[in-house]
Amino acid sequence: MIASGTEPRTDTFREKILRKCAESVEMKQKFFTQYAAELEAMAREMARRFAAGKKLLVMGNGGSLCDALHFSVEFTHPIIEKRAAFPVIPLMTDVATMTAIGNDVDYSRVFVNQLRVLGQAGDMALAVSTSGRSPNLIYALEEARKHDILAIAWAGKDGGRFPEVADFCFIVPSYSVHRIQEVHATLVHVAWDLIHIALGAEDVI
Repeated sequence: MIASGTEPRTDTFREKILRKCAESVEMKQKFFTQYAAELEAMAREMARRFAAGKKLLVMGNGGSLCDALHFSVEFTHPIIEKRAAFPVIPLMTDVATMTAIGNDVDYSRVFVNQLRVLGQAGDMALAVSTSGRSPNLIYALEEARKHDILAIAWAGKDGGRFPEVADFCFIVPSYSVHRIQEVHATLVHVAWDLIHIALGAEDVI
């Protein structure tokens, strides 16, 4: 449905394809240019903690859940030969635990309650969201910082509350959920690669 007062686009399908691709590329270039220094700092800190035997807890809702899971599998089952595997625990895959907490307590507690049990000082927690406003992620990041767990947040739009509750916060400057998720998908690979490079791996991607 076209919003009231909005004229429908008249470009051809080919033009639509090229326009959307150009928007995606432009947004990625803008994001990674803006956050290059912070991404290096995050990668080096995560590398240091992985090398010290610490683990990463990841979480997200909906499509962002999928991005968090993608990040998880890159570490637990590295596709590039000779790259080390590291422990990552997704907090979204234990359906029994999630539904128990959601039913008995509240859905806003599904991640924080698990983090309290599974997280330890020195670990890392990553929350992925297009808005940065999901209560279940905000509560988990707040709890992480109370227990010396590195709080990392990936968001979009204006970042929501994520900048207040994260040690590292990366905000895609777009209000398009699609452009935000496209940048997050690229960030999965870039961050994974940088962490391994920080640990001495060859730059082969």
